[in-house]
Amino acid sequence: MKKVAFYTLGCKLNYSETSTIARQFEQKGYQKVDFTETPDIFIINTCSVTENADKKCKKIVKEARAISPNAYVAIIGCYAQLKPKEISEIEGVDAVLGAAEKFRLIELLDGFVRPPQAQVFASNIEQATNFHHSFSYGDRTRTFLKVQDGCNYNCSFCTIPLARGESRSDTLENILAKAKEVAQTGEVKEIVLTGVNTGDYGIINGKRVHRFIDLIRALDEVEGIERFRISSIEPNLLTDEIIAFVAQSKKFVPHFHIPLQSGNNKILRLMYRRYQKELYADRIRQIKTLMPHCCIGVDVIVGFPSETNEDFLETYNFLNELDISYLHVFTYSERANTDALKIKEIVPHKVRNERSKMLHILSDKKRRFFYEQNIGKIATVLFENDVENGRMHGFTQNYIRVSAKYDPLLINEIKTVLLTNIDTNGFMEVEEVVESNFPNRIISNSFTVA
Repeated sequence: MKKVAFYTLGCKLNYSETSTIARQFEQKGYQKVDFTETPDIFIINTCSVTENADKKCKKIVKEARAISPNAYVAIIGCYAQLKPKEISEIEGVDAVLGAAEKFRLIELLDGFVRPPQAQVFASNIEQATNFHHSFSYGDRTRTFLKVQDGCNYNCSFCTIPLARGESRSDTLENILAKAKEVAQTGEVKEIVLTGVNTGDYGIINGKRVHRFIDLIRALDEVEGIERFRISSIEPNLLTDEIIAFVAQSKKFVPHFHIPLQSGNNKILRLMYRRYQKELYADRIRQIKTLMPHCCIGVDVIVGFPSETNEDFLETYNFLNELDISYLHVFTYSERANTDALKIKEIVPHKVRNERSKMLHILSDKKRRFFYEQNIGKIATVLFENDVENGRMHGFTQNYIRVSAKYDPLLINEIKTVLLTNIDTNGFMEVEEVVESNFPNRIISNSFTVA
């Protein structure tokens, strides 16, 4: 029995696909092992959102070779689709598979015998037209369920459409069947919906067949899953209808992650984003009106070409005034074959890093304030197998990370708790609630507390 190990770089979507490919191997009789257990085969699933992700891939290959010098090393994922020849020339790589080929690993690399030189299986991205079902299972407490792939937006800084192809989904019936399959394991309490452009769910063979609202309404009726979470959704696709539905939903939690990228309309136009900052601010107001304790995360890019100090400060002040909960800050990095390269006013790396630092500090302040607003509230926490120094962690419905004394019986359990205070690590401390102690408090998706 050959041993195979997997390493995933990048997003939740990559994790869902790696987990699915791992199950394919196990079904064929391979033994899945940890990266350090001298595997016979390494499968490295790559990301290429930033230049740093490319460097990470090279480092992982080097580590794999050090651990198991004679093992077979295959590279898949976005970086593999974008630069297959470049990867094939990395010392220690045996095969590179593109977007249309990665789910055919076992078929294409029959026997996993190391070739004299690296093999490349990477069609043009136009060939990546099929939707491949994926969900993670067994690796984490929450399951990442892929509902959409590819993107039609072609933002000027982004290589994802070049790496994953056009937007595509499967039928509502098939996605529901996968959710029910996850539920039938009896071990999953929360499903996170993932995709490249998740809110664009419903395009099949180039035509709009379903809407995202149709999907979440149907998933809300799936028995055996207690929580659904939307991983990320574009502001122009986050409609009033979706917000109102989540506010009264039985299972969809009050947490949105909404990419902004810039709080300056000039930069948004140069990025080819499909909204202006005024629409974004309106989405936040609408969410907070219906769900005052909703957690809202924001993606933002600093140092985009031609971003002046005034432009950046406009973004900073815009974010500072928004009722949001945390930021994911990305420092702009030049990516081949993107239109942003045509913009000649380059922001120096030192300035990019300074702006990134400012927004990271702002994010810490936002998160702290959001946590403070929730002290004294009752919430439900899904505890994870994440133990450190005798403490275990989990997340509330509205994505507050909590810390509690380790109890093995709590792992993968949802408990009702009182949020008490913030510890020195920035986690929320909790006390378990016995319902009779708080007879007048009402727990709901929007955290209404009587």
